Amino acid sequence: MRFVYSNTMPPIKYDLKEKAIALRREGFSYSEILKEVPVAKSTLSEWLHSVGLSKYQKQRLTEKKLAAIKIGAAAKHQQRLDKTRIIIETAKSQIGSLNERELWLMGVMLYWAEGSKEKDYHPGSGIQFTNMDPLMICFFIVWLKKICGVNKADLIFEITIHETHRYRVKEIINYWAEKIGIAPHHLSHIYFKNAHVKTNRKNTGVTSYFGVMRIRVRSSTILNRRIAGWTQGVVEFFR
Repeated sequence: MRFVYSNTMPPIKYDLKEKAIALRREGFSYSEILKEVPVAKSTLSEWLHSVGLSKYQKQRLTEKKLAAIKIGAAAKHQQRLDKTRIIIETAKSQIGSLNERELWLMGVMLYWAEGSKEKDYHPGSGIQFTNMDPLMICFFIVWLKKICGVNKADLIFEITIHETHRYRVKEIINYWAEKIGIAPHHLSHIYFKNAHVKTNRKNTGVTSYFGVMRIRVRSSTILNRRIAGWTQGVVEFFR
């Protein structure tokens, strides 16, 4: 018995090839064609490698690729946001309630990092705390009142901003007044930094920059020294 081999493509496969070529000439991408033509990608590449595309078709494919990249980037961004939210919510739940001692020690550590200390060459220094984070400022105010027994009337609020933002003074005052829950007229102490200060910060734009808040406490030298003692107590505990 003799077997006769033929190089002729089976009719079904030939039809798939013709369909693939037609779709390619319409500007479809390989991935889009593979959804309509169930063949191996290597087979499709072999069929289409010589199929020329017009400028419009190439432009359409490029636009599709860019759109797919944007969709993929948006999906990854959302995944990152979802994962971050879960991490934050889980971590937040681990804090639970805080007692007064914990609050006291948190404030001591915060002042150690961001507060002004009494210097030998400048004795008698009072409490000064500086930061640009409204939440941290609010925490410190609560700590002063609840832990240190400081009266609200003894708090002095000062704002420092870049000279280039002088025209935004009213906006910045209203921002801080709202964030820390005080009347705008309590924020009358405004200081301006040199307009030519070099900085690597990315938040100096008009919509995101609100300067730095400094809180001073009247007649607080003794309290400042007491905080220094608390800090030393913590340090010596870990030595």
